[in-house]
Amino acid sequence: MTILLAGCGDLGTEAGLRFAALGHHVVGWRRSPAKLPPAIKGVAADLSAPELPPVPADTTAVVIAVAADSPSEADYRAAYLDGVTHVLDALERDGVKPQRVLFVSSTAVYGDAGGSWVDESTPPAPAGFSGRVLVEAEELLRSRLAGTGTTAVSLRLGGIYGPGRTRLIDQVRSGSAVVPEDVRYTNRIHRDDAAAAIVHLATMAAEPSPVYVGVDNDPADLGTVLRFLAAEMGLAAPPVGDAGPARGGNKRCRNDLLRSTGLSLTFPSFREGYRDILAGNGVRHP
Repeated sequence: MTILLAGCGDLGTEAGLRFAALGHHVVGWRRSPAKLPPAIKGVAADLSAPELPPVPADTTAVVIAVAADSPSEADYRAAYLDGVTHVLDALERDGVKPQRVLFVSSTAVYGDAGGSWVDESTPPAPAGFSGRVLVEAEELLRSRLAGTGTTAVSLRLGGIYGPGRTRLIDQVRSGSAVVPEDVRYTNRIHRDDAAAAIVHLATMAAEPSPVYVGVDNDPADLGTVLRFLAAEMGLAAPPVGDAGPARGGNKRCRNDLLRSTGLSLTFPSFREGYRDILAGNGVRHP
């Protein structure tokens, strides 16, 4: 059985290593396949281009995990909409019908909820083009796969942190962090837990739901997180002030559905995850 990773950056590589550890043959499509570890068969591919490599005939699951080249609407559309389109075109071209296609999306589809709870039943209400493009990509995936026998799954991840993803740590350490004057909820997931969720949803025996929210158990107030990091590093607490607009909107994302599938998080809150990073654990993939 082959797992095809359409887009194989840091998150895809971690997921690929986990697929391989379970005994799967893993193929990773990326522009620079030589950077991939030996456990993943790297194949040169640009998902924004219509001509993609042959899809292995025994592919049982496809994971579409792409990233835009820049935070512009044009690059978001090239990465997500064109990427999904071209992967599905390649499956049709080669007559390959995997059991599942999992698209890595984002909680940005929900926009700002004024601090309220959101979950899979909450209608998307994206505030910016990034969320709108992701909603379009999710809908495209579902419509193209409807009636084909292949299940479409969207995993809406919160802010990914982990090895090499240390923005808040860097802000606190440099003294540039500011605690917002208002309560501002944030939603995150450690890179390793995000990869574990991808593997779990792509391979579990039960039929997956169309959408899952991928976050940890603690949608914490940003001020709480910043003060925690300062304390862990033995630094003074960041000042309270104007922290600018909220990244991703103010909302609390619920992960009950994901956890109900039997997935157990290694880092259930920011405390365990950031302590692990500060201890120097983990590997940053190319």
